[in-house]
Amino acid sequence: MDAFGWIEPDSAIACDFDTDALAAAMETAAVDRAIAVQARQSEVETDFLLACAARQPRIAGVVGWIDLRAPDIADLLARREGQAILGYRHVVQDELDADFLLGDAFVAGVRAVLAQGLTYDVLVNAAQLATLPRFLDRCGSGRLVLDHAAKPDIRAGAWQPWADQIAAAARHPTLFCKVSGLITEADHAAWRPADFDRYLEHVFTQFGTDRVVWGSDWPVCILAGRYRDTFDIVERFVARHCPDAAPAIFGGNAMAAYAITPV
Repeated sequence: MDAFGWIEPDSAIACDFDTDALAAAMETAAVDRAIAVQARQSEVETDFLLACAARQPRIAGVVGWIDLRAPDIADLLARREGQAILGYRHVVQDELDADFLLGDAFVAGVRAVLAQGLTYDVLVNAAQLATLPRFLDRCGSGRLVLDHAAKPDIRAGAWQPWADQIAAAARHPTLFCKVSGLITEADHAAWRPADFDRYLEHVFTQFGTDRVVWGSDWPVCILAGRYRDTFDIVERFVARHCPDAAPAIFGGNAMAAYAITPV
């Protein structure tokens, strides 16, 4: 916990969480498998997440961190072959450069990840979202996942330019959109399920039911609600608008996005 400067000392997530706590949270929504996603720019954390996956069979794999701008990126990726790595992520939202995604070395690193048949998770802030279509064009083919629906400001009810920018990103055919982390973008103390409908409708319209992935963002979601809340918000929307797509949105699309083999 000490490694994360954005965690307030007295917040609900200012403590350690283990794989037993994850399993208990998953039980509340009858979720049977999860993907562990990095939060620190550290290969030490990637090793930690891989160790968690080794002892908790509910973890289907890991989206880790690697220095994507390293000149020896191919060698770094090769050292991870055979491990439970599904893909990689860089916390681009913390980078001060609005054009960080477009850096030549970074794009080359992402292309190397995709060339290995792995997935790249895109985590950006509102200022960086405008560069996403150009980044996607430069990445070529390969599976990418846009985390947290690009973090719309639900608390303020903001709509533009997020709506147009995510529509532009959705034109990239191999980009999936993860509807995770939404309750932490809303009013933590006073959100209502209906607060998310407009945003979910737009994401589903742009990406279709075959490229939307539900995610919990646990344990960060605890800042605004329970693991089960993150599931119920999307399940409620899906039940009303596209009930036949529920198996895909709550599992099948994630397996496609991360090339997970059924068990």
